Amino acid sequence: MIIGPGVLGFVHESDVLHALAELGVLILLFEVGLESDVGELLRAGLQAALVALVGVAVPFAVGYGVMHWLGHPALLAVFVGATFTATSVGITARVLADLGRLQDAAAKVVLGAAVVDDILGLIILAVVTGVAQTGSVSLTAASLLAGKAILFLIVAILVGTRLAPALIRWVGRMQARGTLIVYSVIFAVALAALADLIGLATIIGAFAAGLILATTARREHIEARITPVADLLVPVFFVTVGMKVQPATLNPFAEGAPFGIAILLTGVAVASKLAAGLAVYQPGVRRWPVAVGMVPRGEVGLIFAGAGLSAGVMAEDLYSALIVVVMLTTFAAPPWLKALYRE
Repeated sequence: MIIGPGVLGFVHESDVLHALAELGVLILLFEVGLESDVGELLRAGLQAALVALVGVAVPFAVGYGVMHWLGHPALLAVFVGATFTATSVGITARVLADLGRLQDAAAKVVLGAAVVDDILGLIILAVVTGVAQTGSVSLTAASLLAGKAILFLIVAILVGTRLAPALIRWVGRMQARGTLIVYSVIFAVALAALADLIGLATIIGAFAAGLILATTARREHIEARITPVADLLVPVFFVTVGMKVQPATLNPFAEGAPFGIAILLTGVAVASKLAAGLAVYQPGVRRWPVAVGMVPRGEVGLIFAGAGLSAGVMAEDLYSALIVVVMLTTFAAPPWLKALYRE
């Protein structure tokens, strides 16, 4: 399935492997949508929304500024800034659950903010991938793409939440095995295709499908049945991400290796997300747990980096450096959170 070494010394995936990876990332974002509660988002209120806005705006601006300062093109700087906006709610939620702190005031703010962060991040991804197709950064084009992505999500959720219960009831009357998961995946792929048809990233459609089905009475059943599918396909996406990393370029002793830029960008990525803690104003909500809970980039950061490489915006060495950034921020946050709560 693997074609073989490329001219730059790393392996390329075949068309079949690429297709499986694309399906894997759709299932991954569908799962993220299923785990996101629109009602919880509305209940999170202004505090969580403000944390999310700061947690997106500051990393994007700082990431863009650092890359521009280093002399990189504006489009590349936009992609790096967009990668820094991601937050992996799954990692933070798992750590908080292990600590028995999911009902903590700071935890509620972080989880609410992470849902907003996911939505804003996907809108940003839709914009930057659309801008990449034109090859230049235009404020007008970016605004139009952002408006299109927001409108798509709003219409999909409003219409979908009205139609989904009837669809689920209809599927529930079928006696054939596996109908619930089959129609759920078809629904996710259909919305992904619709998003692609109007010029948006397909993962926005899959995420919207997850958000819609999360409002139905069969949410838990869908989550349980999608897990084996995700266990099969999502790792393919992560494998292809790793295949494109050039380990030799991360040798700190090699001439011209991007190891230094990886460490610099990691520091920038962590510091810029910690700024989200400054948006905490409610009494009784600890700022540090909120700030650290926003640090891990996880799977969403990998999607952003992969989009930049696929669009031909960034070179393989910078892509490898961004993968290191995602890994380090993901590994650093859990022990840091545990240390804060032990205090």
